[in-house]
Amino acid sequence: MMRGGARAGTSTVVAAVLITPAQSSNPAAPSAGWQCGFIVSKAVGNAVVRHRTTRRLRHIVRELIEAGQVSLPEGRHTQIVLRALSEAPSADHRNLRQDTASALRRALKKAAGRQNPGTDYRSRQVAARQKSLSSGAEQSR
Repeated sequence: MMRGGARAGTSTVVAAVLITPAQSSNPAAPSAGWQCGFIVSKAVGNAVVRHRTTRRLRHIVRELIEAGQVSLPEGRHTQIVLRALSEAPSADHRNLRQDTASALRRALKKAAGRQNPGTDYRSRQVAARQKSLSSGAEQSR
């Protein structure tokens, strides 16, 4: 996911987002919509704290997306992974919600920018290399 996705973090969560085209011809391919996964490590707390944190994050993400406060791209499949940091369990609901919304918006904005051809780092790197090779070939003539 991380090769084509984007990350953004706050003091309580790190959001990773990957946006892919929805493919209707292949039934095994993801359809338009979204999926969300959660990573809550033992550094966050014991099992009870980790599960409570996961439930809180799940509720917040569903609330943000259904209320339209975080907008997902139309006609695309969006995969979201939220990693809870050690500050997440002690954060009150309002702060955790604000941090989650902020991280999701920034990660979605980065991921959407990478969907346009030539805007990600690797594409710019390849284009610069091709340009230098072609200008070198012209100079040697």
